[in-house]
Amino acid sequence: MSEVYIIAEVGINHNGDVQLAKELIDLAHDSGCDAVKFQKRDIDSVYSKEELDTPRESPFGTTTRQQKEGIELSIEEYKELESYTESKGLDFIVSCWDMVSLELVEEHLDVKYHKVASAMATDRGFLEALNNSGRPVILSVGMCTQEEVDAAVDILDDVEYILACTSTYPTKEDEINLNYITTLMDKYPHLKVGFSNHYNGLAALMGATALGSECLEFHITKDRTMYGSDQVASIESVHDLLVNLRKIELMLGDGEKVVYDSEKPIASKLRKVNDICQN
Repeated sequence: MSEVYIIAEVGINHNGDVQLAKELIDLAHDSGCDAVKFQKRDIDSVYSKEELDTPRESPFGTTTRQQKEGIELSIEEYKELESYTESKGLDFIVSCWDMVSLELVEEHLDVKYHKVASAMATDRGFLEALNNSGRPVILSVGMCTQEEVDAAVDILDDVEYILACTSTYPTKEDEINLNYITTLMDKYPHLKVGFSNHYNGLAALMGATALGSECLEFHITKDRTMYGSDQVASIESVHDLLVNLRKIELMLGDGEKVVYDSEKPIASKLRKVNDICQN
């Protein structure tokens, strides 16, 4: 079994600050992750004027528009972060939340994968546009019925990973449903299956690894008390998490029963009789 592919989601935890984004990329790199992921939105495509005009206190102003614009990065800033990510030897991934953003990313960036956010998993036109990009896709299926999951898998041409996911921040323990990982494995044996985490602890990711996930995605932060809606469901102790995930991978073994060389002298010492396989 190959190593689990580890995606550290910066998402919007950079709060519109390129330097903070770079520090989170450093955190992912220094902890041993394989990729970082960001989110891209065209504000006027994703949100209605009425919603954007609603009052909302934030470090960026007093309206929802000011808050949403404050945490967005320009495509030039994304190009800078893509270059920085590649200099660290990490894959650069973006989840686009609308067609305008997808067109911008395709025109200006060279992402490893397109990530389908759960919010976009039921948009046929968007999924078909991803096919036109020719890039492999990582599909999250939070908020989806099984019928919708089946339809998304049918539409997409090149799903690299499909991720079990519950889209609440943070996810309650009794709604994580890790066993859906094995359901996906049984239902789509041709796909690599993983888990996208929104639980505010390490246990779900460790459990997902033990179940054989081939990809893990989780939000990272330097400090959960920082401003932002995703901070509370993010991981601070990324290095400790990676150490334990890699240990679990090693512990899983290959599933075959063998007598290890380290056991043989103990067997010689403790066993007085060994005739169970004799006729």
